[in-house]
Amino acid sequence: MATVVFTPNLRRHVECATETVEGSTVRAVLDVVFAQNPRLRGYVLDDQDGLRRHMSVFVDGEQITDREHLSDPVRPASEVYVMQALSGG
Repeated sequence: MATVVFTPNLRRHVECATETVEGSTVRAVLDVVFAQNPRLRGYVLDDQDGLRRHMSVFVDGEQITDREHLSDPVRPASEVYVMQALSGG
């Protein structure tokens, strides 16, 4: 099962623990997490169910390419990191 990790800067705004879930795409994995934590969905996804502009998702260290459908593949042993993109200095 894939491990979904939410970075500390995101956990500061929304309670979201690290989860181990099944799924073969980013969408499938996140849907499992959102079913358990509906408030988190609105923070990560926009009203079209795509990734919000200020969010980033990495699978096994690589940034996903499909921000609209979240169809990037996830392997059973993958690590999925969900983070709030930060700017400034």
